[in-house]
Amino acid sequence: MAHLRNLDSASDPALTPEQIRQQVGPHKRIGFISGNFNVIHAGHMRVLKFAAEACDTLVIGLKPDGAQGVTVPMALRLEALNAISYVHHAVEMREDASRFIDRLRPDLVVKGKEFATEYNPEEAVLDGYGGKLLFSAGELRFSTDDLIAKEFAGNDRPNIQRPTDFPERHGFRIGDLAKILPQFAGMRVLVIGDLIIDEYVNCEPLGMSQEDPTIVVTPINKKTFVGGAGIVSAHARGLGAEVEFLTVAGHDRHAAYARENLARYNVNASVMVDRTRPTTVKARYRANGKTLLRVNDLRQHAVEQELQSKMLRWIKSRIKHTDLILFSDFNYGCLPQPLVDAVAEAAQARKVPMSADSQASSQMADISRFRGMQLVTPTEREARLALHVQDAEAGIAVVASRLRDKARAVNVVVTLGAEGMIVLGEKQGEERLDRLPAFNNNPKDVAGAGDSLFTCMSMALCAGVDIWRSSYLGSIAAAIQVSRVGNLPIQHQEVMGELRERRT
Repeated sequence: MAHLRNLDSASDPALTPEQIRQQVGPHKRIGFISGNFNVIHAGHMRVLKFAAEACDTLVIGLKPDGAQGVTVPMALRLEALNAISYVHHAVEMREDASRFIDRLRPDLVVKGKEFATEYNPEEAVLDGYGGKLLFSAGELRFSTDDLIAKEFAGNDRPNIQRPTDFPERHGFRIGDLAKILPQFAGMRVLVIGDLIIDEYVNCEPLGMSQEDPTIVVTPINKKTFVGGAGIVSAHARGLGAEVEFLTVAGHDRHAAYARENLARYNVNASVMVDRTRPTTVKARYRANGKTLLRVNDLRQHAVEQELQSKMLRWIKSRIKHTDLILFSDFNYGCLPQPLVDAVAEAAQARKVPMSADSQASSQMADISRFRGMQLVTPTEREARLALHVQDAEAGIAVVASRLRDKARAVNVVVTLGAEGMIVLGEKQGEERLDRLPAFNNNPKDVAGAGDSLFTCMSMALCAGVDIWRSSYLGSIAAAIQVSRVGNLPIQHQEVMGELRERRT
């Protein structure tokens, strides 16, 4: 199996052969390919895949600009090769291939089969120290990182279909929502909740095992994102807020990755270490644009009392400078009930509005334990879990109303997946319920829909916007989010662009 490089990493094109050999170490097999690589085509990908499967580290030596046959600038060729997970080091080769090989001392050099009957000067160098020269066109199956990068980039325009009857019923125009977004600028948002690292492992399906009824895939590359409450904080920042984020994580590389990326998103994150747990990681294995399997590495026990006290002190020191508190709960132990109650009491004393989302995809949850929120956004299953109500016992409208009473929430949104959501709030002093369909009927990845909806709606409500406008604006944010793969922060300009281009 190929040893894949994480797409987030990049090689240094200025490394010398000796520096590469030192970085790799003495116990790993190095493979080497040289060439022009003006345009990466299917033949290249087959050879790269073959070479990567035969070694631990694959090095590509690029002929310099001006060399015979080179038509694409070095920077663009390096960028293309660094986008391919099979390639660990892509470097400019400022000497002939034989000299470079003599300094690098790779275990094997791979060339296309078209060179098998020609004179290959590398052979003499390889014979001198015991290296091997292999010729291969690789397997017929291949997958390019360019195709996968396109899926993650989400460059296609979101397929957003927006209902017009909902705005008409609630007395607003879609174009008027653009006036809300500037009010997010400078809003001081405090996010508290479980940090999650989301890994997407893209695979090539090979077929069905002949020994047992098992689907067989081979991994192509891996992409990593900050998820959970971390992406909620990044959404709030992307929409214009000044964001403080409090969470707990393990003492491991995943926590370090989260800190680095949250800083890149300009989120002021306080990641407190809990040595009794690893940082929560959810790995999704995908093929042909669909998730086949999710593997969770986590612990679900509550943080200890000493850490809860430390978290509460941190929150109280900042709450007087906070406009909105978001509880982003995945029920992995970051938000025990005593901590939630203490934070809610402190927020209510200072009249700081709060919103809560408590997810129960593969675990138990009770959204009603967050009392006095301006907004709660459970799925239908989560709402029923909180009320201990089976499907046949009550309709969704009754469930939403009962949950609003039990949690003493101002507004309740029950999300229904592809069917959209139920919105329950007040209008002219009376409880009103309405329904919004899903705005994107062709989602690429629904994993981040709820987080973007929750964040955008909560900020709109904090800005003084009614629940009907807030839910519509949040639905637009969610529709944009599910048009791409992986959790990426929603940006102010994305939502504004959607509203401006389709203003009615």
